[in-house]
Amino acid sequence: MADYTSLINRIESRYNPDSLREVRLNSISSLSGIDKDIAKYVKLAMNEVDPIYTNKTLEAGENTKSHLQRELQQSVDFRYQGSVMTRTHIRGVSDIDLLTITSKFQDTDYSKAKAFVENHPYSYDAETMRIKNWVNSFNRYTGDANYDLRQLRLEDERILQSHYVICDITKPKSIRITNQNLHRDVDVVVASWHDSFGYISGNGDVYRGIHIYDKQKNDRLGPDYPFLSIDRINTRSSYTEGRLKKMIRFLKNVKADASVNIDLTSFDINAICYDINIEEYRNSYYLDLVRVLWLKLYHLCQNESEANRLKSVDGTEYIFRNNPSKLENLKRLHNEVWNIYKEIQ
Repeated sequence: MADYTSLINRIESRYNPDSLREVRLNSISSLSGIDKDIAKYVKLAMNEVDPIYTNKTLEAGENTKSHLQRELQQSVDFRYQGSVMTRTHIRGVSDIDLLTITSKFQDTDYSKAKAFVENHPYSYDAETMRIKNWVNSFNRYTGDANYDLRQLRLEDERILQSHYVICDITKPKSIRITNQNLHRDVDVVVASWHDSFGYISGNGDVYRGIHIYDKQKNDRLGPDYPFLSIDRINTRSSYTEGRLKKMIRFLKNVKADASVNIDLTSFDINAICYDINIEEYRNSYYLDLVRVLWLKLYHLCQNESEANRLKSVDGTEYIFRNNPSKLENLKRLHNEVWNIYKEIQ
C-alpha cells in the first residue's frame, strides 16, 4: 500500500510551494468530509491549482508581453499556449508560453484550397465562395521567411536580456526568462501563422495554426494547432462540469508521484483523456473517474489497434503509432492507476 499521507503532502507542496496560508485553507476546505487518505489524494490530484498561483503566472506573462510590445520594431501578434490556458497545470509555479507571431507573412493550405475550388466549379454556397475569394486574392510571400523569423528571435532576445537578469537564450525553440518578483518563468516562442483549410473555410480562429521557429535549425516547425486543442479541452470539459480536466490533472499528478519514470507528455495525457466517450463519465463521482481512467488505459495497453488509432486533441498526430517506447510508458502509467483503483475498491 502506498504512503498516501506523504503523497498528499507532495501534492500540497506542488500546489502551494510558498506555503501561503490562504491556499492551505482552500486545500483543507476542499477535503472536508473525506476521511480516507486514498480519497483525499485522488481529490487533491484532480483539483485545480489555486487561482492565486495561476494569476501570478498570467501576470508574469503579461509583464513580459508589455516589454516586447513597447520595444519591438516590427508588428507581431501575441498569444498564449500550454496547460495554464486550460487550467490543467499541476504546479503553482508552472511556466507559461508566450507566442510572438510575426505579422509579415503566413504559411497556408493554399494547395488544398485551390484543389477544393477546382473540384467545385459550379458551387456558390457561402463556404465555397469564401474559399474561392481567398484563392483568387492569394499573394505568395516573396521574402525570406526564416530570415524574418531569425530577426524577430534576435530582437526578442535583445529586449528580454535588457529587462531580466535571468534570461536563457540557448534553447532553440524558446527564450526562458525568470520574473524574480513573481517567482515565475515565461517561455517566449517565436512563430508564424499557418492558415489551415479549416480557417480558410471560415471555421474560426481556433483553426489557425502556427509554425514554431527553431533558431538552431534556422527553420520553422509544424504546423501545430494549440488554440484548437485549448478550445476543444475547454469546451468538452464544460459539458461534463470540469470532469475532463479533473482526469487530466489526476494523470499528471500520478505521473509526477510515480516511483518509476513515466515518459509521457501533457500532450499525450490530454489525448488519452479527450478520447474517452463523455457518456462514460458525464455524471461520475470523482472516485469513479479513477475507474474510467483505468479502463481507458487498460484497453489501450491490451489493444494495439486501439492505441495506434489514438490521435492528439487537434486530430493531427498519432500518439502511440510506431512508438513502442511510448507504449511501454503507457503501461507504467496504467499500473500506477490500477494500484490506486484497487485501493479505492
